[in-house]
Amino acid sequence: MSFLSHVMNMKSRLDVSITPDANLRERKVYSEFDGQRKRTGSQARNRVALVMVGFVGLYGLVGARMVQYGMAEPEIVSSIGPADSLLASRPDLTDRNGQVLATDIRTVSLYAEPHKIVDPDEAVELLVSVLPDLDPKSVYRKLSSKSRFQWLRRQLTPKQQSQILALGIPGIGFRPEKRRFYPGGPTASHVVGLVNIDNRGIAGMEKYVDGQGLADLAALGMTNDAKMAPVKLSLDLRVQNILREELVAGKEKFKAIAAGGVVLNVHTGEVLALSSVPDYDPNDPVDALQPDRLNRMTAGTYEMGSTFKAFTVAMGLDSGLVHMGDTFDARKPLYIGGFTIHDFHSTRRILTVTEVFTHSSNIGSAKMADVVGIDGHKEFLTRLGLLSRMQTELPEVATPTQPREWKKINSMTIAFGHGVSTTPLQTAVAAAALMNGGKLIPPTFLPRSEADADALAKQVVSPQTSEEMRQLFRANVLEGSGSHAEVAGYDVGGKTGTAEKVINGRYSSSVRFNAFLSAFPIDDPQYVVLVVIDEPKPADEGGGATAGWNAAPMVGEVIRRCAPLLGVQPKFGHDGSALLVSY
Repeated sequence: MSFLSHVMNMKSRLDVSITPDANLRERKVYSEFDGQRKRTGSQARNRVALVMVGFVGLYGLVGARMVQYGMAEPEIVSSIGPADSLLASRPDLTDRNGQVLATDIRTVSLYAEPHKIVDPDEAVELLVSVLPDLDPKSVYRKLSSKSRFQWLRRQLTPKQQSQILALGIPGIGFRPEKRRFYPGGPTASHVVGLVNIDNRGIAGMEKYVDGQGLADLAALGMTNDAKMAPVKLSLDLRVQNILREELVAGKEKFKAIAAGGVVLNVHTGEVLALSSVPDYDPNDPVDALQPDRLNRMTAGTYEMGSTFKAFTVAMGLDSGLVHMGDTFDARKPLYIGGFTIHDFHSTRRILTVTEVFTHSSNIGSAKMADVVGIDGHKEFLTRLGLLSRMQTELPEVATPTQPREWKKINSMTIAFGHGVSTTPLQTAVAAAALMNGGKLIPPTFLPRSEADADALAKQVVSPQTSEEMRQLFRANVLEGSGSHAEVAGYDVGGKTGTAEKVINGRYSSSVRFNAFLSAFPIDDPQYVVLVVIDEPKPADEGGGATAGWNAAPMVGEVIRRCAPLLGVQPKFGHDGSALLVSY
């Protein structure tokens, strides 16, 4: 065998002996790789499953807690604000002369930390000995609750604080606060308004002040206990006190359910006094939400009766369709739409425009409205602001009501004050436009100059119409139903209004809402005074129940007392000069 053959033979045997071992090793490597891959995939699946189980468990726990909280009994807790919030100041409110109407005083409030209370029963017994009006059951629930803070009584007096401190009850403490104090009590309550337990304005000018940004600052925590500049109102506290006193006296004298009044500057629109009785004491406003404590001057709407005849006559004169020399036949009642219009004080004769006004003729007023027409009538009352919501700072303002569709019968009855309900303050504002030369000026409870008022004013009637209305107002006091409003030296002018109230869907001749709308001094009017009295009865000393017997003399007393304080000079004698009398 040759060498080459021997070599090839050896190689052949070598190949046979080597190949099985190589294949084995190759299969072994592949097997190890495949096993490693399977183990890695299994671990990934296990991890994903573990994460999913974790998420399910977490959300299950959250859901279970939500169900638990939803089914649990509510815990008795009270919130507490930051100290800066509790001590946050409000600006003082003052009248036009700087007299304080509302201010802040420091006080403290009582709280408890239930987790520090050793014996709730004993603590309740001790606290009730100082604060007998506390509800023992309610206080016990708070002291035995699981909360860490509970209000027990807000705004204590210094004496109460010292007495509770002397008890030495662990877990009882005090937080400093500020309390609103109203020095005048109920004198101007409906204008000034009031605040809630957290010193936030909820009515009147207190609410208006919050609406100017104070509430937003408080919500953002940007208020502090630093003294703030006072907010001056247009009220004159002296006049306000006089008006309220006369309203209270008149309500009692005439056995009425309510009375209200306003004193308005005809050249600026400033409200110098506004009151509605019964009212409430903002220092202890337990009765503030009672229905009879409504601010009737702005938040109540009423049919104003014959005071609306002033606007009817002004409408006729300003339209040019009626002149002072014209006459209206009032000899017979009017029959229209199944209704009869007659005069309360029937003259049964032809009346001049002045006589229509001074005799308060329903027939003459209805015919005057018919001359102008339905569209002209509605437009004129809208122009004077009597049919839309009044714009002023006071939040409590009602929207007037009127017929959905004005028909001829509606226009005729509205001419003498039935069919449209408006607020008494709106009536006074519209009357001021008839007295000041024809300019309608929005009312304000903040000081306003004549220049600022002129910038806001709208000419609604001509100066000539205004002059003629002043003459008619004066004639009604001298010759008509307003004679009891006359005040020597001040030349009062005005118009009575006796409106029958709707009882059970029908007008009642025995239940009235009376008003007297006046201005003084009538030769150059400076102020409008309006008094309303709800359901008056005849006075014990005699007289009737119409406005000339109650609302008119109440206005006269208001003017007599407040005119000197307002700087209105009286005039006596034929030439208007003062009389000097020596004794």
